[in-house]
This record gives sequence, structure tokens and C-alpha cells, in this order.
Amino acid sequence: MASTIKDVAKRAGVSTATVSRVINGDSRISSRTKEKVLSCISELDYKINNIARSLKTNKTHTIGFMCPELANTFFMTVAKGVEDELRKHGYSVVICNSNESVEEEKERITLLLEKCVDGVIIIPASYTGSHFKRFMEQGIPVVLADRLVEDFSTDAVLVDNINGSYAVIEYLINNGYRRIGYIGGDIRLTSAKERDEGYKRALGDYRIPIDQSIIKYGDYHEQSGYVKMQELVNAEPPPEIVFISNYYMHMGATRYLIEHASTNEKALPIASFDDMELASLLGYCRVLVGQPMLEIGNKAANMLIQRINGENDNTPQIVRLKTKLIVK
Repeated sequence: MASTIKDVAKRAGVSTATVSRVINGDSRISSRTKEKVLSCISELDYKINNIARSLKTNKTHTIGFMCPELANTFFMTVAKGVEDELRKHGYSVVICNSNESVEEEKERITLLLEKCVDGVIIIPASYTGSHFKRFMEQGIPVVLADRLVEDFSTDAVLVDNINGSYAVIEYLINNGYRRIGYIGGDIRLTSAKERDEGYKRALGDYRIPIDQSIIKYGDYHEQSGYVKMQELVNAEPPPEIVFISNYYMHMGATRYLIEHASTNEKALPIASFDDMELASLLGYCRVLVGQPMLEIGNKAANMLIQRINGENDNTPQIVRLKTKLIVK
């Protein structure tokens, strides 16, 4: 016979109300009691009746997580950070892929509303966000991660893109580089715009002229990094080093340099935003800007739980996490 909440309460030596509070993530329960109850739940293999619980509490204890690409390591690492934190509070996660499409975002919004999620964490597919208001109209809190959007104001967790880019350019300048090329993303996206600003601000502060001929913009994907590096290698004169504003364009740029190593008199060294997977092993790379990817997810989940529990006022909060300069 399946164990009941009464069995758990008896084993733990607490009331059924206390067991219920632990299951629902009540912060008033001491860590010692929480650990004891969770241990008994595990020992008895107690299965929580989520349907009954949602009818009673008007909560499903599920959170939606929407991102532009499921195959993107950055997005999925953020998702892991979200799931790790939500698990501590008794929530599960429904992950949706928008395929970098606003229209698909709208479809996923309908899906998540039908799932009656208690809240949503979104890495937006674009710079527009008025369609996210459907969640707010239903009383469902939203936290944005990595990017802000136009026409929609809510809590958000970003990294300090400007100072991250500034730090790497300053490092290059202090190490003798003056002609620093740049491959950026679509500057309508918050992250791309801010990294572009950090690059240009550092050059300006050190009185180095901004040369548009060695500034290229891609789309954060590998192939655009390949194409833009080709353009920079063939510039007259080429830059001394290239700063690339995300990991996937970094990979594409490196692929170009490897494929054309025999024809390049001097391969261009690289500095890059993002310290992911093989970034530190890519042979042309000299310095990286690391993002706290798991922390982005942890913080976004924590902010969302606070909103669900009504712990914050109505003023949207924007948190910016620090980056780290990594010299190879």
C-alpha cells in the first residue's frame, strides 16, 4: 500500500500540517525539521498528489522556462541553474523552445497558460516583449534572464556586459594592442548592445580611434563568426587581435582560421566573451570573459519564488551579476 502524508508525519514525529509546509517550501520551517521530513518522505517513498495539492492551494508548483534554443549550451546551463534552485522549493520545470521566433514564443505562452504554471522565466528570442503581458494579465509573475525587451517591464537577471567587455579591451590595451577588431551580435539585443558599448567605451577612454572597418556584426551563431573573421583577416590593414562577443561566433571564427591556416601569413589572436565548453581550448584564444551561468539561473528562480510568495513590492528589480576575466 502506498504511503500517506500521515505515515510521513508519524515517522518524522511532526504534524501533517508541518509535512505539508515542507512540501510547499514554507520558509518558516527550520532546516533541521525540513531535512528530517524530506528524509522520511524518501524512506517511505511517499508520492505527492500534485493534482489534489493544486486544487487545494490553487498552485501547480510548476514553472515555465522559455529560451530561444535548446541546443545552446549557455541557455541550458542557465536552465540547470533554474531547475537546481526550484527543486529546493518543491517546484518542477516545463522547458519550452521558442526557436528564436516571436511567433513561436506566442504559441509557447498559450501552452504555459494552459499548463497553469505558477510563474515563468524567459530568455527572450528578440528585443520585443509586449506579448509577455499575457502572463501578467493572468497574475503570473515573469522574470527575464540574459536580455531585456521593449514594451515589457519586469524583474530581470543579467550580467554586467558593459564592464565585462571593457575589462577585456582594457587588458588588451595594457598588453600593447591598439588595433583591436570586433565581432558583435545584433545590437538590438541587450547583451549585444551592452558588449558593443563596453568595447567602444574602453577604446574611447584610452583615446584609441574607433575604426568601423574592423568592426563587424554577426548574429551570435557560428557561421556568422566564420564569415566575419574572413572579412577581418582580409581587411587592409587587418586588426592585431579580434574581440568576439559570444562563444558560438568565437567557434566559427576559429574554424575559419584553422581551415585557412596555410594561406594566412599571420593568424589573428582572439579574445572572447563566454567561457564555455571548449572555449579555453581553442588555440587562437588569449583571454576570455566568463559569465556566471548557473548563478543567472539560480538568481532568476529565487526572484520568481519571491514574487510568487508576494515578498517583493511591485517595482521591477534588475540584478546584474559580475563577469570574470580569464587569461590563458
